[in-house]
Amino acid sequence: MEIDAEMRRKIAVSVGAVVVFIALLVAIGTRFSTNHNLTGTGAYYIVGVMALFVVLMAGAGVYLDDG
Repeated sequence: MEIDAEMRRKIAVSVGAVVVFIALLVAIGTRFSTNHNLTGTGAYYIVGVMALFVVLMAGAGVYLDDG
C-alpha cells in the first residue's frame, strides 16, 4: 500500500499535535511536581492542556477536511 502526499500530510499534522500534547504534559509534570506528586497549580495546567489538545485536534480536523 502506497501512501500518497495527502495522507502523509494528515499523518504529519496528527502526529505533530500528539507530540506537542505529550511534550506539554512532560513539561508540566516536571515543573509542577514535588516528591513525585503534582501540585494543585500543575493539576489546573494539566486540565488546560487537555482542553487545548481537544481544540487543537478539532482545528486539525477542520484543516484536514476533504470537503
